[in-house]
Amino acid sequence: MKTLLNILWFIFLGFVTGLGWYLVGIIMFISIIGIPWGRACFTIGRFALWPFGREAVDRRITRGEKDIGTGSLGTIGNVIWFLFGGIWLAIGHLTTAVLLFATIIGIPFGVQHLKIAGLALFPIGKEIINVDDTKSRN
Repeated sequence: MKTLLNILWFIFLGFVTGLGWYLVGIIMFISIIGIPWGRACFTIGRFALWPFGREAVDRRITRGEKDIGTGSLGTIGNVIWFLFGGIWLAIGHLTTAVLLFATIIGIPFGVQHLKIAGLALFPIGKEIINVDDTKSRN
């Protein structure tokens, strides 16, 4: 089922959404100072292409240790991201989710936009994993 939902998502929403996140990520990388945020954009773009059956989790969980993105520098980066763009990006995804919730068929897609909105608020230090992988670890 998640494969079918991912295909529908990609055709109707995911390609454009993911492409937008990748484009912003490239622009961030060009600026050099924006590399941490560019990496976060690529993480969100990857998630936005195929969100069903995947989750965004803190890298401390998957790697078992802190790194530059999950420590205090990551927190500072997330605060800067939140203030200058994250809140507006999250509002955009939240608005799209509400519009999708207005239709029965759009509910699963609205849920995915809510997940992306949450990730758009504080993306630095996050990693995308398959939900099936987390079940096999437990």
